[in-house]
Amino acid sequence: MTDSSSVPPGTEEKKPVHTIILDASPLLLNTPGISTLLAHGHVLVTTPSVLAEIKAEEARNRVETLYKPFLTVRSPNPESVKIVKDFARKTGDGAVLSHTDFEILALAYEIECERNGGDWRLRTTPGQKRLNGAPPPPQNEVKAEDGQDQTPNTEDVVEDVQEEAENALDSIEEKVDNLRLEEAEAHRERAEAGEAIEVNDETTEAATPPSEQHQTGISSTQPIESEGSDSDEGWITPSNIKRRQAQDESASSGASKSSPKHLQVATMTGDFAMQNVLLQMNLNLISTKTCQRISQIKQFILRCHACFSTTKDMSKQFCSRCGKPSLTRVTCTTNDKGEVKLHLKRNMQWNNKGNVFSVPKPTSGSANQKWQGPRHGGGGKSGWGNDLILAEDQKEYVRAMAKMKRDTRREKDLMDEDILPGILSGDRGHTAGRPRVGAGRNVNSRKR
Repeated sequence: MTDSSSVPPGTEEKKPVHTIILDASPLLLNTPGISTLLAHGHVLVTTPSVLAEIKAEEARNRVETLYKPFLTVRSPNPESVKIVKDFARKTGDGAVLSHTDFEILALAYEIECERNGGDWRLRTTPGQKRLNGAPPPPQNEVKAEDGQDQTPNTEDVVEDVQEEAENALDSIEEKVDNLRLEEAEAHRERAEAGEAIEVNDETTEAATPPSEQHQTGISSTQPIESEGSDSDEGWITPSNIKRRQAQDESASSGASKSSPKHLQVATMTGDFAMQNVLLQMNLNLISTKTCQRISQIKQFILRCHACFSTTKDMSKQFCSRCGKPSLTRVTCTTNDKGEVKLHLKRNMQWNNKGNVFSVPKPTSGSANQKWQGPRHGGGGKSGWGNDLILAEDQKEYVRAMAKMKRDTRREKDLMDEDILPGILSGDRGHTAGRPRVGAGRNVNSRKR
């Protein structure tokens, strides 16, 4: 195992990341390889629960032989776990994250605070506009050997800046005057040349070939075009010097932002819920394919068309707020600024198929088991409204969900009559998957 204290201080800036925190997905898939991880980071850290999740023999042998000599196994503090749990509960991801996921997030938060001297660059609540605070002062402040502070006086700094600005302004004014004189002389020479061409136009037109005539025509029109295109926008004058300096500074800052910078701590995971929490908390996230920093992620969530509530649990069929089966899948993006944006369809029309006919009234005799089926009456035509699922707490829905869980746990035999595909058994009514909610479109099908 390696430790962050054993890394030489001079070699920290040679790699893009100092500490890479690994989730189970890069270890299970072996993407990226151990050589790529060591080339991008100095220290590789994970938790004991992540290693316990790896149960496949091939993956465990690979981790034991390749990754284990370079891995630092560490458990986070309970305080860090509590902080990330509270944050994930506010983002809506707490219900879909496991205990191992919370430990990885807490470890990333804890090492981030250790490497950067606190949580000043993180967010306490989702959507926070500003960070928690300013960076701490550097430890090696500039001081004299005798203990006196060598910070320069503010008045001297102001005077030096004013003198430099005045000297720069004088030199710019001199350059502007020289350029104007040179352009005036060039303009006068072009005008004299144009008069000479007009005087000798008739004699030279017959003697010169067409190509030279075309060139002389172009040269004669150049002064007119230059006069029309000449303006003060391209010149640096005392009135626009501050604006030009601001443009140069913005261009240089944009170039510096595009250049890669050294990250102290970064997390590598393939879980979308963990990625969402990391970006909204402003913790660094790197890709498992390119090992580059991820600034935006895209995922799918469920949004209620009735009350506009959202949920990250893609297995739900009913809204947890209003209880209606009106959940639709929408695209959601999260950037490194903590901004969450839903991408909705512009002209989305809710599908009303299956809602033309009203729900049949309850059938009499069903409670005392005297009802003999659809032919006996009730439940609409052919008894289509007898076993409708309209709510999440309905006994038919609870029974169907329990049956679905039993079927998923049971080992499937391809020769079993219940598992055989419908194309072989001839059964077209059996639909695998989640239970159907509502009447569906069969009720409103065209009559034959």
